[in-house]
Amino acid sequence: MLQKINFLPGFNKQLTETQAEGQWVDGDNVRFRYNTPEKIGGWQQLGENKLTGAARAMHHIVNKSGNKFSIIGTNRILYAYTGGVFYDIHPIRATTTLTSAFSTTNGSAVVTITFSSDHNLAAGDIILLDNFSTITNSNFGASDFNDNKFMVTSVPSSTTITITMPSTEGGSGASTSGGIRVQSYYSVGPAGQLPGFGWSLGQWGGTVSGEATTSLNGGINASTTTIVLTDATLFPSSGTSFIQIGNEEISYTGISGNTLTGVTRGVRNTTAASHSNADTVTNSTDYVAWGEAASGDLVIDPGMWSIDNFGDKVIALIHNGQVFEWDSNASNATSNRATIISGAPTASRDMIVSTPDRHLVFFGTETTIGDSSTQDQMFIRFSDQENINSYTPTATNTAGTQRLADGSRIVGAVRGRDAIYVWTDTALFTMRFIGPPFTFGFTQVGTNCGLIGQNAAVEVDGAAYWFSENGFFKYAGNLETLTCLVEDFVYNNLNTTASQLINAGLNNLFGEITWFYCTENSTVIDRCVTYNYQESVPARPIWTTGTLDRTTWQDSSVFGKPHATDYDASSNASYDVVGNTDGCTIYYQHETGTDQVTSTAVTAVTANIQSGDFDITRTQGGLADTRGDGEFLMKVRRFVPDFLSQTGNTQVTLNLRNYPNSTQASSALGPFTVTSSTTKVDTRARARAVSLKIANTGSSQNWKLGGFRLDIQPDGRR
Repeated sequence: MLQKINFLPGFNKQLTETQAEGQWVDGDNVRFRYNTPEKIGGWQQLGENKLTGAARAMHHIVNKSGNKFSIIGTNRILYAYTGGVFYDIHPIRATTTLTSAFSTTNGSAVVTITFSSDHNLAAGDIILLDNFSTITNSNFGASDFNDNKFMVTSVPSSTTITITMPSTEGGSGASTSGGIRVQSYYSVGPAGQLPGFGWSLGQWGGTVSGEATTSLNGGINASTTTIVLTDATLFPSSGTSFIQIGNEEISYTGISGNTLTGVTRGVRNTTAASHSNADTVTNSTDYVAWGEAASGDLVIDPGMWSIDNFGDKVIALIHNGQVFEWDSNASNATSNRATIISGAPTASRDMIVSTPDRHLVFFGTETTIGDSSTQDQMFIRFSDQENINSYTPTATNTAGTQRLADGSRIVGAVRGRDAIYVWTDTALFTMRFIGPPFTFGFTQVGTNCGLIGQNAAVEVDGAAYWFSENGFFKYAGNLETLTCLVEDFVYNNLNTTASQLINAGLNNLFGEITWFYCTENSTVIDRCVTYNYQESVPARPIWTTGTLDRTTWQDSSVFGKPHATDYDASSNASYDVVGNTDGCTIYYQHETGTDQVTSTAVTAVTANIQSGDFDITRTQGGLADTRGDGEFLMKVRRFVPDFLSQTGNTQVTLNLRNYPNSTQASSALGPFTVTSSTTKVDTRARARAVSLKIANTGSSQNWKLGGFRLDIQPDGRR
C-alpha cells in the first residue's frame, strides 16, 4: 500500500536515528521553506582576485552619491570593493626613505632591507615599496619593487627585515642600491586565534593573567640583556615587571621605546635560554604560581576589525588598536587611504556608531584617551554627538563614559532597533540614548548569557540572537533560551579556543541566522549551524547544520544579495602581496544560480538530507498491533517521487537496517536516479527500519522536495 512520508521541518540531532522517526536528522546545504526542504542557492565570486589573509569583518555602505561599497578587513589589509574592483585603503603607519638598503645572495630569494633606525615591524606585517631607483649586482630591477606590497618574512634585528621574492637571485648578490621609500602598514594580527593557557603558558602549576602579548624584535641568546619588543605599549613601564618567552621568566624595571631596561634573565626559578625573532612575549607580571589562586585563560585574539559608517565616512577599528576613517564620497575615494581619527581612543576592543543620535562608541577602551596602557576591558567611551573627534565630557557636550559591572571583558556589541546590545563574557546590557545629561542609559537584561565571540550576534526585527558558551539565546524585551535540536552536535565538537572566529550571518531573504564556527580539530571555520527565525514555532524550532565555511557575512540590504568571504589557508596566491604566507580570501555573492562559480571554475554545490528511521506497525482487525514498532520487517516495493521543483537529476537512497545499533546499508538496487519525468521507482528493499536520503551531486542541479510516497507491506518477523 502506498504511504505518504511526512517529516517535521528542521534537523533533530538530539535523538538517535531510531528515536527520530518522522524527522530529518542530517543533511548539508539545505534549508526549509514552508516546512519543506530544498537545496540552498549557489554562490559566485565577486572580483577576479583573491585577497591577502583572512577576512574578519565586512560592512556595506551606499554613499550620498549612490555609489555602493563593500569594506572588507582581513588580518593584514583593509579593502574597499566597488564596481567589481578591490582597492587597498589600508592606513600607513610610517613612511621611511632609505638608501643603499638592499642586500641579496646568489641563489636565494631572500632580500634583506636595512633601516637607519628601529623599524617596529614584525614578521607578517605588510610594507609597500616605491620610488625605487637602482640596485647593483642583481637580476632584480626597479620594476620588481616599485609599487609592490611585500609581507615581512622575518625580523633579524630592530633595524633589519627580510622579504621573499618570487624567484631567486641570479646575480652575484647586491650589496648596494639606490633610494627607496618604505611605507609600513598598521599591523592587524594573526589569521587565527592562538590559545595560550594551562601548563603551556605558566610555569609548572601556574598561569599568567592578562592578555598583553607582543613578539621579539630580534633573536636573543641566554645572556642577552638588551631585549627589544615589537610593541611595548601594553606592557608595564615602571616598577619591577615580568615577561615570559617560552618557559623563561624575565624581569625588567623600565621601557625605553620598545626596549626593556634593567633586564634580569631566568627569574622565578626558570632557566635563561635562547629565543628566536618573532617569538611570543607575554606580560607575566600577574603570574600566579603553584598553590595560588588562578583565574582566567590567556588567548591571543586573531587580527580583527570593527567596521561601521558615520554618514559617508567609513569607521574602521583594529581590534585592541586604533581607529581610522575613510571618506567614501571623496572625489578620488578609491585612491585615498584610511587615516587616524584625531582625538579618538588608541586601544579598543570594539566600536559601533549609535543611530540616530550619531555618537561613535568604543567598547573595552582606554580610561585615559591616548594612553593605550589604560585600556580597560569593561570600559565604554562615546564621542560628543555629531563629533567623532571629541571624547572629553564637558557641561556643554554629550561625550561620556561608563564601566560595566558584570563580567571580565566586553566581547561585542550590536546596534538594534531602539538600543545597542552590549555583551560581556557573562551578561547582556542594553545601551539606550536618553539625552543630556547622561546621554546613554545602561540596563543589565541578562546573566549567564555572555557572547562567545565578537561577531557571534545579530539583530533582526527588534530581536537579538546570539551564540553563547551556554547555548543559543534571544532577547526581544525578555531573555529567552532558544530550544536547539542540534545543540549537542554543535557544542560537543566545537573548538572553544577559536571562539573569536565565530561569526553570525543574517539572510533575511529566507529568514535565517547562520553561525559559522571551527570544529574541535580545526583552527579555521569549517561548519555552520542555521536557525530559521521566521518559520520556527515553540513546538518546532527549525535548525539545520552544514559544511559551508564563511569568515564574514553581510545581508542583502545594499547589494540585493548576501555577500560573504571564504578563507583558504592552504593557498597564498593573493593578487597584491609578494611573499604572502597568511592564506587568501575569496569574496562571494550568495543565492545566485545553483553552483559555486569562481573566476576559474564551476563546481557543483552538493546537497543532501536524511531522515530518521521509520518502521511498520502491523494492524489486526483495524487496530494497531502493539507488537509493532520494529517487530515486523517490511518490504518497500517502490516509491513515487514528488518534487515541487527539480532541475537535473536527484539521487534517492533507501538506507536499511534491522536493529538500532546495526550499520545502515543502502538497498541493493540503489541509489536511485530520479529525473523530473520519473513517475515511480522499483526498489525491492526489505528491513525492519528504513531511512530516506535525498541528494544531488552534479552541477546545474536543484530541487525542492514534495510529498514522497512509499509502497510498504509487512513481511513477517524473521
